[in-house]
Amino acid sequence: MRNHPLSPQGPFPAAGLIRRLAALFYDAFLSIALMMVVTLLYQQVILRFFYGSEALKAVAESGGLDRDPILATLVFFTLFAFFAKFWTHNGQTLGMQVWGVRIQNSDGSAIDLWQALLRFLIAIMSWLALGLGYWWMLWDRQHRTWHDIYSESQVVQLPKNIHKK
Repeated sequence: MRNHPLSPQGPFPAAGLIRRLAALFYDAFLSIALMMVVTLLYQQVILRFFYGSEALKAVAESGGLDRDPILATLVFFTLFAFFAKFWTHNGQTLGMQVWGVRIQNSDGSAIDLWQALLRFLIAIMSWLALGLGYWWMLWDRQHRTWHDIYSESQVVQLPKNIHKK
C-alpha cells in the first residue's frame, strides 16, 4: 500500500538542528504528561482493581511499584503510539507543528508504521549515545540524523504560510 501524500508538497529544505531540538523539547513536555496519565491510570485503576486499596498502599510503601516492567512496557508502547500516529498521519507531532517541521519520505508522502518504529527506536539509541545520533546531522551532507538515515525518511522545514488557506 502506497503512503498518502502530505500537504503541502514541494522541495523543502532540511530542518536545522535548533528547530528540530526545539520541537523535540516541546514534545518532551507532552510525552511527560502522557507518561503521567498512563502511570496514574495504571496504578490507580488497574492495580487498584487487582490488589485492592489497602494491599496496593502496602505494595507502594514497600517499594514494590518502583520498578514495574509492565508499567514500563505500557509507557513505551503508549509513547510509540503517540509519535507513530502523528508521524504516519500528517508527518508532524504537536511540537513539530509549532516549529514548522515535518517528517516525510523523499517523495513527500507520509512515513509508514515500520519507518515510525525505526525512527522511534533509533532516536532512543541516539539519546543513549549522548545525543550523537542528533549531532550527526552536522556532518551529514543531507543534514540527516541516525533515525532519518535508518528509517529512510527526512525532516523538512515547511514554509511559514502553511496554515493559510
